[in-house]
Amino acid sequence: MRPFAYVRPVTLSEASALLEEHGPAASVLAGGTDLVVALRNGAIAPQVVVDVKHIAEFAPDIGMNGSRLRISATTVMVDVERDKRVRATFPALADAAATVGSVQIRNRATVVGNICHASPAADTVPALLIYGAEVNISSTQGARRVPLAEFLVGPGRTVLERGELVTSIDLPVRPPGHREAFAKVTRRRGVDLATVNLACMVDNQGRTQFAYGAVGPRAFLVADESGVLADLSAPEATRERVLSDLLAHASAISDVRASREYREAMLRVMSLRLLRDCLSRLASA
Repeated sequence: MRPFAYVRPVTLSEASALLEEHGPAASVLAGGTDLVVALRNGAIAPQVVVDVKHIAEFAPDIGMNGSRLRISATTVMVDVERDKRVRATFPALADAAATVGSVQIRNRATVVGNICHASPAADTVPALLIYGAEVNISSTQGARRVPLAEFLVGPGRTVLERGELVTSIDLPVRPPGHREAFAKVTRRRGVDLATVNLACMVDNQGRTQFAYGAVGPRAFLVADESGVLADLSAPEATRERVLSDLLAHASAISDVRASREYREAMLRVMSLRLLRDCLSRLASA
């Protein structure tokens, strides 16, 4: 590990100014579960590490902000997994948070860090996408809000500009009448990275959404607005064609975790499984 300066700002403006000053030579420390690994294996060699855990606006918190549930920048996976409001209103996110690494990792890793790291296999991203998550960004130049679907650009890349920090994530609270589910395929149970991860949501108007991760350069969201997938009386061939059209948006890859062919097969299998789960839950609601 190469030497670096360690800075612990106590205000958002101070942290933003440091990042603006040092640019790509600076790295942000929140949970540190990705950063420490990258430092140790030499994947990154920052000149300065900016620890944001002591900034008041970043304090761990899950709360309601009008009609939105807000997750602050240093809120860890365990807090999201166990929060009663998240479990009641955003159950797919709670389930996704519960699959991230080991319990030790989940007590350190933050949801905001999970999206900022921008791994194509980030487990919370598919669930956040189906819930229409928005990312709150701040800098010395002001604040802005970006839909998560636009925030992620590619592997390790986001729309964050020099000096910008993510302060929180907002999830709009939807009216009743929908059910959702999350699933993850790994080579082995436990702490393995996802080979495929996905989330599904079906509402009582027949709209079906899928979000997929670990199958291309970034997670993505697709939707069936026709109502065909949610209509069990529709011809099977028609439903298969609609699902195939949605899955065509995937750019499945081959890597050490799985081949492209395996990923494509599991996308279909897991999509149908989650769709059945959502429809069953919606029917019994």
